[in-house]
Amino acid sequence: MSDPVYKVVEIVGTSDKSISKAIENAIAKASGSLRHLGWFEVVQMRGNIADGKVNRYQVTLKVGFTLE
Repeated sequence: MSDPVYKVVEIVGTSDKSISKAIENAIAKASGSLRHLGWFEVVQMRGNIADGKVNRYQVTLKVGFTLE
């Protein structure tokens, strides 16, 4: 059995609800086109403010998956 090789890509998720939802949205979308997702790392969190309130959350993630 050979040792696995991994690929890492960076994606950005958004949500108007929460940081957690932005992460979930990003992973859900990525899992539609990337196979064998195994982990994620939050690289950056930021958001948009409108009328003095948080309008949208944005999270940059690194996601790793095993190459076939």
